[in-house]
Amino acid sequence: MHILVLGATGYLGGHVVERLRALPGARVLLGGRSPAADVTCDLASDRPRELAAALARVAPVAVVNCAGATGGDALTLAEVNARGPAVLCAALREAAPRARLVHLGSAAEYGPGAPGRPVAESGATRPAGPYGATKLAGTVAVTASGLDAVVLRVGNPVGPGAPSTGLPGRVAVLLADAGRDPGAALRLGDLSAYRDFVDARDVAEAVALAVTAPGPLPPVLNIGGGDAVPVRELVRKLADVAGFRGRIVEEDAGGSTRSADVSWQCSDTTAARDALGWRPSRSLEASLEALWAASGARSRGSAGGVAAR
Repeated sequence: MHILVLGATGYLGGHVVERLRALPGARVLLGGRSPAADVTCDLASDRPRELAAALARVAPVAVVNCAGATGGDALTLAEVNARGPAVLCAALREAAPRARLVHLGSAAEYGPGAPGRPVAESGATRPAGPYGATKLAGTVAVTASGLDAVVLRVGNPVGPGAPSTGLPGRVAVLLADAGRDPGAALRLGDLSAYRDFVDARDVAEAVALAVTAPGPLPPVLNIGGGDAVPVRELVRKLADVAGFRGRIVEEDAGGSTRSADVSWQCSDTTAARDALGWRPSRSLEASLEALWAASGARSRGSAGGVAAR
């Protein structure tokens, strides 16, 4: 069973590849811009016919699209998050129309949530900025493609390997830099927002279930932790894991520009449980411990050293 993973070198893509390789009889192929990739492609610039020719050569039974941009200007976000899925769908219709497509979307497509009300897949989509808007455009391209496709609308991923471009990974780097100095200050932006955190390994498990599930699936499934957690609590928990004894200082500047207008976010994951038998299996504490351990920061922090990502 050939399974092609696009964006395999990214944070979620790496976890997805590792999980899919454990499936019996699976041969996982990697797609991306690297010349070493099994399928060399760039969804931001390739033409559908070029990609279709590459897909035909490997004849995938399933394609998992983990490729996406979380930062950059609006043009970059549109090329990767909106154009990319549309090109992929057009190529699949030509080269492998029976292949299952599993596409990773984002809870940012929903935009601001109502406190105390987890949003289901039928909820309104009101993205607050270019990132959410371009991810939503990609979701529309996939769900309207006529393919055997499902979009996994992922919450805020956390866990081992979290990049420094996201808050958990950035905080881990800052904590490692600070070490255990009781006089150190961790300076961050506003931490008052609530987010739905989900372990990247649980996301990978959802992908594996979506790849192998029989029959058609719902067009969109939420994949999240199912709880709205104060970002301030996540930072405090990670600081405790790191043994940080200094101060956490919240400043007006420095927050995420793509999420500043979203104060509360939580996903209802009932549909994923019903369709895939999936539910998150790792606690936030376990995710943060794995993040700290995998970063190699534990030993450097204990010695008061500086960690490099």
